[in-house]
Amino acid sequence: MNQDSINKDWKVPYNYLPEQFDSREDIFSEWKKLAQTSEFTLGPKVKEFEENFAKYVGAKYCIATNNGTDALVLALKAYGIKEGDEVITVPNSFYATTGAIVNCGAKPVFVDVDSNFQMDAELIEKAVTKNTRALLPVYWGGSSPDMFKVCEIAKRHNLIVIEDACMGIGGKHKGIPHGRFGNIGAFSMHPLKSLNVMGDGGMLVTDDLEKYEWMSMYRNHGMTDRDHIKIWGVNMRIQPIQAIVATLELPKIDQIIDTRNQNAKFLDTELKQLVPHIKIPNRHSYDVNTYSLYMVECEKRDEMILHLKAKSIDAKIHYPIPLHLQDAARSLGYSRGSFPMAESQAKNILTLPVHQFLGTDQLIYMVDCIKDFYLRTKF
Repeated sequence: MNQDSINKDWKVPYNYLPEQFDSREDIFSEWKKLAQTSEFTLGPKVKEFEENFAKYVGAKYCIATNNGTDALVLALKAYGIKEGDEVITVPNSFYATTGAIVNCGAKPVFVDVDSNFQMDAELIEKAVTKNTRALLPVYWGGSSPDMFKVCEIAKRHNLIVIEDACMGIGGKHKGIPHGRFGNIGAFSMHPLKSLNVMGDGGMLVTDDLEKYEWMSMYRNHGMTDRDHIKIWGVNMRIQPIQAIVATLELPKIDQIIDTRNQNAKFLDTELKQLVPHIKIPNRHSYDVNTYSLYMVECEKRDEMILHLKAKSIDAKIHYPIPLHLQDAARSLGYSRGSFPMAESQAKNILTLPVHQFLGTDQLIYMVDCIKDFYLRTKF
């Protein structure tokens, strides 16, 4: 079954890619030009995107990578994170965040999250040890941790701050773009991010020239030219065909985020009528949320999601098992109860479609179905 038919099966689809990439002659035209130049490895199209994105977020330098995971690994390696080091992060993120730490040989150390699904800055210092080298906060769902507090703690303990802003492209925290608080900001252009390509893509931003030059070499095998390598690196290069897509989509991002925020505001307003059955995170007026994920907590979550899917609403769970309870994390020494907030949220969290291609009628239908569930449910 192709993606178009999958989307047509849902009255309220989660996946909007068939709409976004329908009849995209602008992309195909640029790909044709690329084919004629044969600039298939790095080249001017990659450079164009890097310059445009750096300007967009107000950074001096941008390095485009094959995906967001590569961006995180590259950032950690640029600061020499290695075996014996500890990196503090959160247990409710996607696997790539912790996986990147482990990939560098370091130990991930978790701290619990707050009621907005973000790193609880008040808990960070309790997790700092003599082996701690970096903080890796996550803009989970496209919202923001308290980055001023995170950076204050990092400065006090002489720690590196690497921002997992993979879901945060285009968002702002108190007027500052996501990814611009710490030493390096890492981003993802996975198809369902706020800026997406037709496959995988990622990038990093920094103001540090030395780190920029090192990362530029490392992501291209450590080469300085065709015949010389300065360091042992790997291939983390973005494909020029994806850089073209990213360049064409970047000017649309602010409107996309604005539309998602309008949709989220509608859902918030309607779902507040269902408190305490539905718990909506605090929405701070000083933040711009990308709503890569629109998440709420709800009673009888598992029954709710079955109800919504039966009504052709493609709701999701991000994610039902926190990272510290995954099989891969057994060696870290955590157990059930280690992070009560993240564990509680994992049992109750529900992600609803909120993307820019939803119509008002679809939003109303989704809200009506949720209200109907709670009207018919006995507590």
